[in-house]
Amino acid sequence: MTSDRLFVYGTLMRGFDHPMAQLLSRSADFIGEARCRGRLYRVKHYPGLVLSDDANDVVFGELYRLRQPNELLREFDMYEACGEGFAEPTEYVRRMLPVTLRDGAVREAWTYVYNWPVAHLPWIASGRFLEG
Repeated sequence: MTSDRLFVYGTLMRGFDHPMAQLLSRSADFIGEARCRGRLYRVKHYPGLVLSDDANDVVFGELYRLRQPNELLREFDMYEACGEGFAEPTEYVRRMLPVTLRDGAVREAWTYVYNWPVAHLPWIASGRFLEG
C-alpha cells in the first residue's frame, strides 16, 4: 500500500523547531488539520498514538502531502526508529490509517503508531499534544 500523505500529531507539526519538523515543512505540502481515531499518550517530550475502536477517542494533528514519499518515509522511519535494522518490537510502527480533514473528507495516510505498553503513561484526553 502506498500513499504520499503523512498524518503527524506531535513534534513534527508546524510550530516545532525540531530538525525533522523543518524537513517536513520544506519537503511536503500542508493539506490541513486532520484527526484520526485513537488515544494519545505523553511518552516523554513527545506523544504516542495508540489505535482505538472507540469513536470518542480522537487524536488531532496535521496532514501533509510528501513531495518525495519514498525518500522522506525512509528518513522519518529512521527518526521514529522503526523498520529495517531496528530491534523488535520497535517503539513505533508506520501504519496506513483513515484520517478526517476539517471539511469531513476522509483520506488514507501514513502515520506512526506507538507500539510499546502505555499502562504507565499519562493519557492526553483532549487528543491534542500541545494540550497534554
